[in-house]
Amino acid sequence: AATVIVRRKMRFIARIDKYMIGKVNVFPWICITFAAQTDIKMRKITNDELHRPSVEEYASMGRIPVTVVADNIRSAQNVGAFFRTCDAFAVEHLALCGITAVPPSREIHKTALGAEVSVAWSRHASTEECLADLKARGYRLLAVEQVEGAVMLDRVEIDPAERYALVFGNEVEGVSQQAVDMCDGAIEIPQAGTKHSLNVSVAGGVVLWPFFAALRSLVR
Repeated sequence: AATVIVRRKMRFIARIDKYMIGKVNVFPWICITFAAQTDIKMRKITNDELHRPSVEEYASMGRIPVTVVADNIRSAQNVGAFFRTCDAFAVEHLALCGITAVPPSREIHKTALGAEVSVAWSRHASTEECLADLKARGYRLLAVEQVEGAVMLDRVEIDPAERYALVFGNEVEGVSQQAVDMCDGAIEIPQAGTKHSLNVSVAGGVVLWPFFAALRSLVR
């Protein structure tokens, strides 16, 4: 059986049977033991044991100061995925712009799974109109796009005192140049593969997670 042990002496020891195969430094406060043995099991947690709030309870909870702007997203299922991600990370608002599908929609519901009810959303005739309104209300507008001067996601500094609007673009064209021109900055997701980009709803989850991690203390 393979066993991985992390000790307080700031070393990582991986053993397969009786053979030590490597060491690396880790944080001193970590102390974890994993064992691939038949007598140690990980029981899956049931949905009831997760103690998620009801829709009514969720409505009274705090939100992170982030609005997601969907700039002409073509696929209704991608829109549904955004609803579900925004629900998970307590995003305050989802703005659906241009040709972006809106509820009620069977295709949105397939991936939202009811999150279209728990997440606040609005419809806008154009992304530019939506961004102009957000800028007037003091939001910092950030395009999630590969543009000159974009900051890599792992280097973004998130200020709890700021309010953010994150703009995600069309599956083919990305965030429009007109929308980019209205933004205060841009975020790029670092990648190493052959493809130029991620699916837009996947990108939404990747980008929103660090914002939630930095701002989750505001969710009560």
